Amino acid sequence: MDHFVAQLPFFDPEHRTLAQTVATFVEQEIEPHAGAEDDVDGLAKHFVNILAQAGLLKYSVAVSHLDVRALCLIREALSYSSPLADLAFVMQGLGTYAIARSAPDHVRDFWLSRTLDGKAIAAFALTEPDAGSDVASIQTTARRDGETYVIDGRKRFISNAGIADFYTVFARTGTRADGRAELSAFVVGSKMQGCTVVERTPLIASHPIGEIAFEGCRVPAEDMVGNEGDGFLLAMQTLDTFRASVGAAACGMARRALDEAVRYASTRKQFGRLIGEHQLVQEKLADMVTELDAARLLVYRAAYLKDTSNRRLSREASEAKLFATEAAGRIIDSAVQIHGGAGLVRGNIVEQLYRDIRALRIYEGTSEIQKLIIANQLLKDQS
Repeated sequence: MDHFVAQLPFFDPEHRTLAQTVATFVEQEIEPHAGAEDDVDGLAKHFVNILAQAGLLKYSVAVSHLDVRALCLIREALSYSSPLADLAFVMQGLGTYAIARSAPDHVRDFWLSRTLDGKAIAAFALTEPDAGSDVASIQTTARRDGETYVIDGRKRFISNAGIADFYTVFARTGTRADGRAELSAFVVGSKMQGCTVVERTPLIASHPIGEIAFEGCRVPAEDMVGNEGDGFLLAMQTLDTFRASVGAAACGMARRALDEAVRYASTRKQFGRLIGEHQLVQEKLADMVTELDAARLLVYRAAYLKDTSNRRLSREASEAKLFATEAAGRIIDSAVQIHGGAGLVRGNIVEQLYRDIRALRIYEGTSEIQKLIIANQLLKDQS
């Protein structure tokens, strides 16, 4: 890490030590794979294994509680070198958070222990072809049949589809009085009969993601997470807890783009001068570092409040996610502009970051959804 962690009062001594440890780990184990886009599945599995061996998955998997500041510090450090490593880290947490909170003890202990050890890869199966931001429109169904639930439906844009060992699946188990879905959550093993990966989805950035079909998939009733109807709350609690950390990942990518831009501006000459000596380039660099600092402050404020406050902090988390991801997009775009033609070459670090950053403004709640959350919470606080 840079000196940012040492400058702020948000962190305990343990966080500062963790930041140094993770920085060393990333330099030694992750940076050598920075930019790799071949065999994404194999590399994602490798990252899960080395994160487990380093003892870092305990900061993503909420066995007892989740230290959100630690989660954010690690995500920022990982995404600086490899957004794929960041994905491998955070998906172990996203896929198990509801299980950690509400699954029966024997189900919880089995999957959490395997996830922590890197022996099982987790996934979070919420989004559907016709249900993205509107979670309550989920059409996948789960009907009780004796001691099992029978799941039918499709899930789309599911990270780790094809490499996951299990999915936390959200399905409709009933209909509320207002016509909206009553959602419940289930742990579904990837090898269960009736659970099939039907498509691997190619994205603009390399990413293990795809579509899953459930056709008469029988899941033991004991693998329900919580009770019938708890699914919506569990999904929202998961997203609310991890939302600020999306901003942290964006900050990691933006910080790498800034470093690359400064390095390039300090070595590239045009018109007989380093381009970093031209005022318009300096203006870009000034805007980039200022936006990055502001984004990091919002992210770690939200993380600190999540760790130290008992009240719901939806607005603060949404502000962090909204500003950091949008700012990172602008920062990385400026880094490409500073590189000129070199920034467009496939495989250049800033070119890869340009592709990697785009998804963060969409997943776990689009920027537009974050604005609705912020405004609604603001109005509610004033009433």
